[in-house]
Amino acid sequence: MIAPQQLVEQVLARATVDETIVIVTDASEASLRWAGNSMTTNGVSTSRSWTVISIVRAGEDARVGIVTSASVDAADIDGVVRSAEIAARAATPASDAMPLLTGTDTDERWDDSAERTEIGAFEQLAQDLSMGFDGSDQLYGFAHHQLHTTWLGTSTGIRRRFAQPTGSVEINGKRGDASAWVGTSTKDFTDVASVKLLQDLSTRLDWARNRVELPAGRYETILPPSAVADLMIYLMWTMEGRAAEEGHSALSAPGGTRIGEKLSALPLTLYSDPAALGVEYTPFVVTGSSSESVSVFDNGMDAGRVDWIRDGTVNALAYPRAAAKEFGADVTVPGDNLILDAGGSVSLDQMVAETERGLLLTTLWYIREVDPATLLLTGLTRDGVYLVENGKVTGAVNNFRFNESPLDLLRRVTQGGATERTLPREWKDWFTRTAMPPLRVPDFHMSSVSKAL
Repeated sequence: MIAPQQLVEQVLARATVDETIVIVTDASEASLRWAGNSMTTNGVSTSRSWTVISIVRAGEDARVGIVTSASVDAADIDGVVRSAEIAARAATPASDAMPLLTGTDTDERWDDSAERTEIGAFEQLAQDLSMGFDGSDQLYGFAHHQLHTTWLGTSTGIRRRFAQPTGSVEINGKRGDASAWVGTSTKDFTDVASVKLLQDLSTRLDWARNRVELPAGRYETILPPSAVADLMIYLMWTMEGRAAEEGHSALSAPGGTRIGEKLSALPLTLYSDPAALGVEYTPFVVTGSSSESVSVFDNGMDAGRVDWIRDGTVNALAYPRAAAKEFGADVTVPGDNLILDAGGSVSLDQMVAETERGLLLTTLWYIREVDPATLLLTGLTRDGVYLVENGKVTGAVNNFRFNESPLDLLRRVTQGGATERTLPREWKDWFTRTAMPPLRVPDFHMSSVSKAL
């Protein structure tokens, strides 16, 4: 198999159009699955995906053709390059056209091989799970570790490389009719506190010994970090400058956007940072297609910290270079991690202990948008909603359907706890790197009772 660096150079050498971008990603993945207190499947795989972006320029117009391949045969290079160039010549002018970035320096790790994972990454987790399998609770779950090494090369001299680790483990426990879930994200599984996860799972199943039926309504609710992550991720996904400028989103305002609008008196700061410890991500733009928030013309551009919300105030929206030029805004690159700092220091357990009466959620799922103008979302609670009375969890309650807007929630939050790395339940397959605090909402809207388990 041709080396990824050689693949980049051979594509660029065979290109005949004005400009060419090449993205090569070698993926190494390991997985472990268990069900009914028994390991079921495990395995390791490797794969390659590479994309050729051909650009044909005529004056200020630029036409783009994009072809992606999984072939590892060098004989296929010419065909992919020619297909991308044919597509470029036939395309309509790109609305996000900008000059490509130029570069003369090559990343110092450009010549390094792809990084690999192995099944041994799960050794300690498997040992801890084996002890859990000896108990009476039925355990189900999945652990996944990925290492994606990406090389980006352009005909204008850019040569960048980054290796992205992504890991997660989630465990579902069942005891009779009760079900509970725990999970966490990780870079390499050396920091996964699996024994603590199993203890938390057992505690939640203990809480379910007492069952309480509650009607729909508005309840004081403690959202754990995982549930907060799922809601904040959806908020960040909608923070696109163009949509807000054109009046198509909840971040639109009369005559412009909501940048500068105060949401909360609490010092809530929602941000993305490629250098954030434990949740690092690719510190430059690398994209095989354009959208409202990223542009192929920006490939190779540095990506730094972005404070989407700073001290309770809307601070930034995503603008590729072309959109930033059009609207007179700052260029802002969307992040691949998301962190919320609420300025608090209390733990989830301490927040429970301070609650006279309310609900403690575990996770949210099946989240869907109801109204883009207000960012109203609906979804279901899952695997444990618990009643808190006089500082103690007194039982499990029925599941609910909820209707809430993340923007409106931030306006109503009365307490934020300590930020910790977490795993979003709903969006983990698309967005894993998050760190969130628990939040207290005085009137979370449980719109109806759900029969879901």
